[in-house]
Amino acid sequence: MKRGFYTIMSAQFFSSLADNALFVAAVELLRTGGAPEWQRAALVPMFALFYVILAPFVGAFADAFPKGRVMFVSNAIKVIGCLMMMQGHHPLLAYAVVGLGAAAYSPAKYGILTELLPSSQLVKANGWIEGLTITSIILGVLLGGQLVGPLFSPHLLALGLPGVDNAAEASIAVLVLIYALAAWFNMCIPHTGVVMRPLRQDPNKSLMNNTLALLPDFWTCSQRLWSDKLGQISLSTTTLFWGVSGNLRYIVLAWSAAALGYSTTQASSLVGVVAIGTAVGAVAASSYMKLETATRVIPLGIAMGVLVICMNFIDSIWIAVPFLILLGGLGGFLVVPMNALLQHRGHNLMGAGRSIAVQNFNEQACILLLGAFYSLSTKLGLSAFGAITLFGLAVASIMWCIGRWHVYNCRHYPREVARLRKIARQDDSH
Repeated sequence: MKRGFYTIMSAQFFSSLADNALFVAAVELLRTGGAPEWQRAALVPMFALFYVILAPFVGAFADAFPKGRVMFVSNAIKVIGCLMMMQGHHPLLAYAVVGLGAAAYSPAKYGILTELLPSSQLVKANGWIEGLTITSIILGVLLGGQLVGPLFSPHLLALGLPGVDNAAEASIAVLVLIYALAAWFNMCIPHTGVVMRPLRQDPNKSLMNNTLALLPDFWTCSQRLWSDKLGQISLSTTTLFWGVSGNLRYIVLAWSAAALGYSTTQASSLVGVVAIGTAVGAVAASSYMKLETATRVIPLGIAMGVLVICMNFIDSIWIAVPFLILLGGLGGFLVVPMNALLQHRGHNLMGAGRSIAVQNFNEQACILLLGAFYSLSTKLGLSAFGAITLFGLAVASIMWCIGRWHVYNCRHYPREVARLRKIARQDDSH
């Protein structure tokens, strides 16, 4: 790997570490503030909101400027969201601002990989990035749980930080420092040498009209990716995976409280257990899978859906831990090659930033819709067990349909599928 890759990994690690610790802190902030259960569940769709709204614009923005600079600005926006929480703004609103920063961060984070590395290293790079991200999730949820717990929160409160009145706000103050560290690494990311794609600006039009002109471009990019015979399969798979995984992060918290009687601090450790399995699966996929054979992992998605349903029958921590590791492992092995294939096809079709923006729009729209459904269902009385059953059935049935879709493409468009796989084997294809 090139030296710049390790700087990107460091920046991603600390930014993701703070993101996941902040989620736990926000849940605790709502809980101690007496907010109803549905508001805590609504944190997930609120984080995804700006991913969906700004998808037509953030990809073009990421392609127009050095991606290290884009990531720096995005982390600064996340800090603003943290400060809003500490100043007493509603946690859902402040968390949406953090999601705004994450929405701008993502196209640059993944897009820079296709600029820096050849196709043959994309699966390996994605494996390490996803493995490191999952490690940051493990440590992040554990860090967030401990910062709001009885061991560390008294010491943080004793510092007497201005504007800090409770354990959740004290933990958020610590996370601001971690975001600042991530921003420093962002500034150290080297320029890849790839020619920037400047935003199209018509001097005869207003800023609003120039901005809205990006919408047709985004629509065209979406059509290209959904029409591609490998891009459509990888995009549909990652959309479903992240839509369900994004909401399972909270569902595991709710399930562990209902099935095991865990507190927020204890439950956060189980989210980390799932992430351990995902990290192992991601690293294994980076070692054994190749870009042109990424679609072979589709059956794992069906198995993952079935395992999700089995969570309802677990009431012992000794069974829960290995089970959740297995569940995470299947997910990690599924998403890494599919994510790499999607990045590869997107970069060839339209450019790194724009392709990641299309990917984010679909994935975060799925998170938003599923999260809104779960929040509404919780408000209407749906238990965590019922939500897990619905999510598991959705994953298994939709992944089966995606598998049949790929088989259809191979039968009816064999030359096109073979051509795209040949391109995936070539390092000079982008």
